[in-house]
Amino acid sequence: MIQAVKAKKHLGQHFLKDTNIAGNIVTALSSVYPNGAILEVGPGMGVLTQYLLELGSNTTWAAEVDAESIQYLSTTYPQIKERLIFESFLDLNLSERFPSSVAIIGNFPYNISSQIVFQILDHKKHVPFMVGMFQKEVAERIGAKPGGKEYGIISVITQAYYSVEYLFTVNEDVFIPPPKVKSGVIRMTRRATELPCDEVLFKKIIKTAFNQRRKKLRNAIAVFGLSDEELGKYATQRAEELSVEDYFALTHLIAAKK
Repeated sequence: MIQAVKAKKHLGQHFLKDTNIAGNIVTALSSVYPNGAILEVGPGMGVLTQYLLELGSNTTWAAEVDAESIQYLSTTYPQIKERLIFESFLDLNLSERFPSSVAIIGNFPYNISSQIVFQILDHKKHVPFMVGMFQKEVAERIGAKPGGKEYGIISVITQAYYSVEYLFTVNEDVFIPPPKVKSGVIRMTRRATELPCDEVLFKKIIKTAFNQRRKKLRNAIAVFGLSDEELGKYATQRAEELSVEDYFALTHLIAAKK
């Protein structure tokens, strides 16, 4: 008899046990991505995997660092055995492994969930969609709009490349073991247009601005050498008040100064 996998705290594992929620997560991806490769991050005991494997027009892969999970999945879902990747998602070169494109899905470990988003951003040209479950607070931060404390570096950089939809909240009692916080499921859809400014400078400006988010931008980004007159309306605003489009415009202003 196959033994269930024991959740390991150091891996941030909380196994989803509600199959209805699992089905809804998979549908949130398959409804917008009916064909192509899918990579599941941290499949655990396969509650999402079982539904992914039912998608006849998609090919499902899975990345897992837990040897016990790998063994369990190989036995329980032998059809994915040859597509199990025994490696951390954070170490994968998605562009090389999936040269066309790959959609990402998963009940992400809380301890690396932000890093998972930045890994996707690093390979954005190859990742058209992502549907994932995060700690609710992190999910809200990724999709946050300007003006609130949730809005930060990960919000602006993610939304520059992807539109973000907060789909639904998941309660603690549908996991083994139950986490101490609620979870949130989001969908990211890659934007059709390229970044309209210098990418490296754009990211540098965002990080500089939010590293001193309590200061007005005239002080927070003083290192870039723009006068109040050159900054215009941005001089007296704070980092959290600027939209993604504002950061594009600010990047153009600073680039023109060089």
